[in-house]
Amino acid sequence: MTTAPDTSAGILIVDDMEENLVALEAVLGSLSQKVVRARSGEEALKAMLREEFAVVLIDVLMPGMNGFETAANIKGLDQTKDVPIILLTGASVDPNYAYRGYTVGAADFLIKPFDPWLLRTKVNVFLDLHRKNRQLAAQAEQLKRLLTSDDHPGGEGPPPAATTTTAAATAGTDAAAPAPAVSPAVSPSVSAEHPPLPPEGPRAQPPPEPPPQPAAPASDASRLAEIAGQLAEVELLLRDAKGSDKKRLADRIAELEQAVGRLMVSRGT
Repeated sequence: MTTAPDTSAGILIVDDMEENLVALEAVLGSLSQKVVRARSGEEALKAMLREEFAVVLIDVLMPGMNGFETAANIKGLDQTKDVPIILLTGASVDPNYAYRGYTVGAADFLIKPFDPWLLRTKVNVFLDLHRKNRQLAAQAEQLKRLLTSDDHPGGEGPPPAATTTTAAATAGTDAAAPAPAVSPAVSPSVSAEHPPLPPEGPRAQPPPEPPPQPAAPASDASRLAEIAGQLAEVELLLRDAKGSDKKRLADRIAELEQAVGRLMVSRGT
C-alpha cells in the first residue's frame, strides 16, 4: 500500500545555474514531492512567502545575494524561520564555509559533487519531520478541544450523572408511594370525641446510592491512548535531533503528554 505524498509543502531549490537546477530536480524526483525552482536569493524569499516548504536547498556561490545571505534572511523572517536549510557548494571552497553555514542557521552542508542517495535521504528526513510536525499540531488542537470540553461539562456531552440519578430516584419514590387510604364513614359523635388517626404510610427509605460514574467511552479512551503514544514517539525523535528549537518543541510535547495522562486518569481510562 502506497502513501499519497504531502502536497501541501514542497521542496525549494535555489541556484543561479540552470544545469544545477535540472540535476537537483532529477535527484529529488523519486521522492514524489513538489519541487519549486528559484534562480536567486530574492526569488527564493518571494517563493517562501507565497507558499509553504518543508525544506530548502541553496547554492552558496550565487551572484547578488549569496547562499549565506539568503539563509540569514530566511531565518530572520517569522514566517520562514523554522524551515530547514541545506547549503550546497563546490569542492574548491573555503574550509570555513561549513562553519559559516551553520552559524547563519543552516541544518546541513553538502559539498558537490554529492552522492544522490545521500541527498535524497537527508531531504526525506526533513520531509518526514515536517509531516510529523503537522500531525502533532493537529493532535495538539484536538487535545485542546478535549481539555476544553472536560473543563466545561455543561457545554457539550451528556448531562451530569448526579442530576440524572437524583431525578430518577425522585421519580421512583413518587411512583412507589401508595395512594392514601379512604377512611370509612363514622358517626359525628365518634369523629368529635375520637378523631381518626392519620394512616401510617410506609417507612421512608433512604434514596438509593448513585451508580458509579461511567468510564469514558471506548472511542475516547482509545483515541487518547493513541494520541499519547504518538506524542511520545515524536518527542523521542525531536530529542535525538539537534537544535534548541527542537528541544523546546520536545519539552512542549512532554507537557502535552502529561496533560493527556491527567485527562485519561480523570476520565477513568
